[in-house]
Amino acid sequence: MLRLIFLLCLWAVLPMSPAAGAGADPNATDNSDGHEYASAMRVPFGPGEVLTYKVMLGIFTIGESSMQLPAIEATRGISTYRLEWRIKGGIPFFKVDTKFKSWIDIERLVSLRFIQDQHEGHYTRFREFQFFPEQRRWKRTDNNEEGVLATPLPLDDLSFIYFARSLKLEVGKQYSFNRYFKESGNPVIVKVLRRDQRVVPAGTFKTIVVQPIIRTKGLFSEGGKAELHLSDDPRRILVYLKTEMPGISLTLHLTSIRNGVPIHGDPMTRAEIRSGPHD
Repeated sequence: MLRLIFLLCLWAVLPMSPAAGAGADPNATDNSDGHEYASAMRVPFGPGEVLTYKVMLGIFTIGESSMQLPAIEATRGISTYRLEWRIKGGIPFFKVDTKFKSWIDIERLVSLRFIQDQHEGHYTRFREFQFFPEQRRWKRTDNNEEGVLATPLPLDDLSFIYFARSLKLEVGKQYSFNRYFKESGNPVIVKVLRRDQRVVPAGTFKTIVVQPIIRTKGLFSEGGKAELHLSDDPRRILVYLKTEMPGISLTLHLTSIRNGVPIHGDPMTRAEIRSGPHD
């Protein structure tokens, strides 16, 4: 149960996939040289963005989390955003230090690589995926397992969160996507419930509240009570997350923001963000 609670922080839009561990990529190079990538998709995030959170179980703080976009890097010769999510904390005799990384094409918001490195109590897992959209296949480089991509525009668990931030969300509408790289995770449905206001350590935010629904069993399955509060501005920052299980309420609270530098300029100066690609 405790392991599932911490994994929730990464299930903001999708269930956890059998993904892969961390470690530096000797083939990845820093490509953030200030060049204007004219063909890049307009998105509300960019290099330098850092979001930090506290994780609470009821009234108790049990950990901290951070989402970062450190740089633009070359992945197999393609310019990609490097995304990182880390969760650290726990309780006596059960410690968690889990890291996820994803590399997404800056032009199509397509995932090219996904790493998962989990250390949760006595449980550890390291897995790594490479995605080849043109060939419609994926490969796990840690064990050479291969499979067929469910879509030519694949997304993994972490990259889907950033993809969702690029969407224009309208209250009362429901969005369905077949972008998860494995068929078992499709479709991902996002319901836009209402507008709200949320007070967190980072400040007071007007928010737009969404509910993710997935096909698999778990905390975001149909009938669940999970809600995500995204900032009701062009940045679409995850401000607050809440989910309820029998007898347990888990929440994620934004504690600090370091704004990044989007390739096409400050998103707060634009009235609307273009929706990302979807099936």
